[in-house]
Amino acid sequence: MNREEKEEEEDIVCLDESFFINDNYQLTTFTFGSQVIELLCLHSASTDFDLTGQLVWPGALLLNDYLAKNAEMLQGCSIIELGSGAGVTGILCSRFCPQLLLTDHNDEVLKILKKNIELCASSENPNCCAELAAEKLEWGNSDHIDQILQRYSRGFDLILGADICFQQSSVPLLFDTVEQLLHVRGGKCKFILAYVSRAKTQHGFIDYETSC
Repeated sequence: MNREEKEEEEDIVCLDESFFINDNYQLTTFTFGSQVIELLCLHSASTDFDLTGQLVWPGALLLNDYLAKNAEMLQGCSIIELGSGAGVTGILCSRFCPQLLLTDHNDEVLKILKKNIELCASSENPNCCAELAAEKLEWGNSDHIDQILQRYSRGFDLILGADICFQQSSVPLLFDTVEQLLHVRGGKCKFILAYVSRAKTQHGFIDYETSC
């Protein structure tokens, strides 16, 4: 090895994926009506856009405010949440419904989601009445959807999603997944999507998908 090759080799820095992951989670309190929730989440994003689920976004707060004011619609329901992230919406719903499945596609986000489910269970909150579970679900992935529907063969009464439309390329896959889940229960399943529009093109694109 000559001197130049040796210098080039010394300049190479190898970074594993953990370098780009911020897991400095903080126990954070959220209040929605009379419901107080504590969970672990980030207060600033990781450098990887795919880890947005580590934060609690405005759309989730918007949806939770709505659900807290209309909690009667959750009672007795079986619910699946898409793109659950840290789980703030699912944990709120667990105060009112008997069965709840939280999903996300990112393995790192699923770790904090499961930690928050454990935190919810360990708190021995008398308000928590749901059977809470978390599973991986990539939108449009038929294998993932089939596995979920094998476990929940009767489907779900309600599909929830909060601030999950920020990436336009994923929106068709999102609505494809929703369509498959809605089909199981026919007209007896509802989909509630909350999002905070950040661009006119995003708003128009979602309007187009919902009209198809």
